[in-house]
Amino acid sequence: MKNKYIIICILICFMSGFQSCSDYLNVDRYFSDRQNLERIFNSRDYTEQWLANAYYQLLSFNLEIGHVRFTLTNYSDDMIFTETGAGIRYSAYKFGEYGPQYTGNAGDLISRPWDQSYEGIRQASIFLVNVHPGDEITEEMYRDLKGQAYFIRGYLYWLLLRKYGPVPILPDEGLDYEASYEELARPRNTYDECVEYISEQMLLAAELLESNRDARSASRPTKGSALAVRAKAYLYAASPLMNGNTEMADFTDDKGRKLISQEYDETKWAKAAAAALDVIKLGKYKIYTVPKRQTGSSWGAYPATPEIPYHPIYSNKTFKEGGWNDIDPLDSYRALFNGDLYVAENPELIFTRGDNQLNDEYGIQSMSRHQMPVARGGGWNCHGITGKQCDAYAMNDGKPFDRTNSLKGFTTEDGQYPYLRSNVWLEYANREPRFYASVAFSGALWSCTSANAAENRNFQTFYYYGEDDGRKIVSTDDRWIPTGIGMMKFVNPKESYKEGQPYPKVDPAIRYADILLMYAEALNELTTSHQVAAWNKSETYTVSRDVAAMKAAVLPIRLRGGVPNYDDLSMGNPYNSPEELRKWLKRERQIEFLGENQRYYDLRRWKDAPQEENQMIYGCNTTVPVQAREAFYEQVVVPSVQTSWSVKKYFWPVAYNELKRNARLTQAPGWPSFD
Repeated sequence: MKNKYIIICILICFMSGFQSCSDYLNVDRYFSDRQNLERIFNSRDYTEQWLANAYYQLLSFNLEIGHVRFTLTNYSDDMIFTETGAGIRYSAYKFGEYGPQYTGNAGDLISRPWDQSYEGIRQASIFLVNVHPGDEITEEMYRDLKGQAYFIRGYLYWLLLRKYGPVPILPDEGLDYEASYEELARPRNTYDECVEYISEQMLLAAELLESNRDARSASRPTKGSALAVRAKAYLYAASPLMNGNTEMADFTDDKGRKLISQEYDETKWAKAAAAALDVIKLGKYKIYTVPKRQTGSSWGAYPATPEIPYHPIYSNKTFKEGGWNDIDPLDSYRALFNGDLYVAENPELIFTRGDNQLNDEYGIQSMSRHQMPVARGGGWNCHGITGKQCDAYAMNDGKPFDRTNSLKGFTTEDGQYPYLRSNVWLEYANREPRFYASVAFSGALWSCTSANAAENRNFQTFYYYGEDDGRKIVSTDDRWIPTGIGMMKFVNPKESYKEGQPYPKVDPAIRYADILLMYAEALNELTTSHQVAAWNKSETYTVSRDVAAMKAAVLPIRLRGGVPNYDDLSMGNPYNSPEELRKWLKRERQIEFLGENQRYYDLRRWKDAPQEENQMIYGCNTTVPVQAREAFYEQVVVPSVQTSWSVKKYFWPVAYNELKRNARLTQAPGWPSFD
C-alpha cells in the first residue's frame, strides 16, 4: 500500500473542539492562549503543532470529497446516495429540509462547517501575529510557515463563501476582547469584498510559499496552490449568480447594504482569466497521462489500451504533439482518483489534502467503499449516478450520446466491445473512456484483484431486481442503487473489502484541468480586450475572447479523455459562438469533475440550478428482474430520489445559535431567522 503524505501528520496530539466565530469572545480561553503564546512560538515543534491545528479545520465538515455526512454538496443532479449514516435522507436534502432550526445531525450539516472554518481562521490569525524566526525557526522556514497560514486563512474563507455566500471578515489581528458585545458583532461583508480579501490572502501566501514540495510535504500548499484558489474566487465573482444579479437584491446586511453586485461588470471575467493565466504561466503543471499499454496485466484490471476511433488530426500524433496515439485515456483519467499515484507523482495536482481523513470512513477512502458492490466486493453499494449524468458521457468518437438512436440489445461475448463483458446493454458500448472510468453500469466489471477468493475477483455486478446488489424485496435495505446505475470513479482495480485490500486515495481539491477549463470559460465571456496585471506585477496581460487560446486550454483535457476537440467533431465550430461554447464547457465540467464537489457549485454560480436541479431524476427500472432485462433499461422516474428547487438553495443558512450570538448577522435569502 502506498504511503500518501497527509497534510495533518503532526496534529493528532493538538486537536481542539469546533468553535464558532463568536468564540472569539471566550475570555478564559483568550488569557490561556496569551500565557502560552511566547513559549509556543519560541518552539519549532509547538509552532508547527499550532499550524497543524489550523490545517485540521480543512478536514471533517470542511472536506470537499468524502463521506456524504461531510460533503453533501458533492451530490447535485449527477450523484445520489442512499446510506442512512448521512445524517439526512437524500430526499430531505434535495427538498431543502436542512434549515437553521434543525438540531442533531441535520443541524451539524449547517453549523459545523461555519464553526470549524472560523476556528481555523482564529488559529491562523493568532499564528500570523505571533510566528517569528528564532533559534529553532530559520528565516526560510518562517517565510514558508507564514505563507501556509495565509493560505489556510484564505482557503477557509473561500470554503465559507462558496457555501454560505458573503460572510463576516474578521480583523486580521483578532478582536478587541475589552470591547462591548455590540462592538464585537460583525455584519456580512459583500461578496466582492470577500473575494478581494481571499485574493489578498492568496497573494501574500504566494509571495512566501515554495514553488515545489518534496515528497514528505507534498500535501502542503505551494505558490501555485495560492494562485489557483485566487483564480477560483475570481471566477465565482464573475459568474451570473454574483455579477449583476438583481434577483439577489434582497440579500443585504443589517443596514440594508446589498451584498451581491447588482450591476454586471465584464472586467470580473477578465480578472478571472488573468488569474487562471497566472497559474498556467508558472509552467509547473500539466495534464497527467499514462503511456499506451500494448498488453494487459489481466483482462479486467489493467487491460491493453483499445484503439480509439481513427481521427485524421489526433490518431497519428503523440500527446505532446497534440494527439493521443501514445496514451491510455482510461488509466490516464482514473489514476488521478483511485490511489495509483503518489501526490508527488501527479503533475496535475495543484492542491490536495492528501489522504484527507483521520478515519477511513470519513474522507476520500470512503467514496470507494460506498460505491463498491456488497456481495462480492465487500462495499456498501449506496452511491450511484442519475440517468442524466450517464447520458452526458459522449460516444467514443466524441459526439453526444443520443438515446433515440443508440444501440439496443446485449453483448454476446467478452470483449465484443472495448471494456465490456457479455450480457451488457449495448447503450453502454462505444462510450468515451471517462465513462468506463466513472460509471458502474449494470454488468460492469469489478476487478478486485486483491481479494483472496477467486470468485470475488473479476466479476460482473448486475442491478436487476432481486440480484445480490439489486433492489431487494425487503424495502428497508438501503444497499441498492435506486437509479440502477452505480459509480466507480474512486475505486482502484486492485481494491476489495472482501478479504482484500483497500487503497488509500489522494484528495484532488484543485486540479490543473480545472484551471484550464476556467481559463477557457472566462475568455469566452469577454466581448472586448482588457489589460490586467500579472499577480506579481511582472507583466501586463491582454485578455480577450481569443479562440486559439480557448482551444489550446481545452485540447489537452479532451485528448486525455480520448475524444477530439469540439471543432473537430464534424458538428460545426462551437468556438465561433459564445453561447454554443458555453454549453460545451458546461458539459465538459459535468463529466470531468464528477464526484469532485464541483457540479453543485457550478450550477449555482451559472444560475442553472433552478432548471437542472428541478428536473425529474430518471434512471433504470429497478423493479425489473433479469428475466425481463430489456425493460430494466427503459428510463423511468425514480420516486425515492426526486428533488425540487427554491431560491434558498443558492446559499446555505446560518444556524439560529449563530444569529442569536451575532446581532448584526443576517440570514441568507429564503431561510427563516430565529426571530
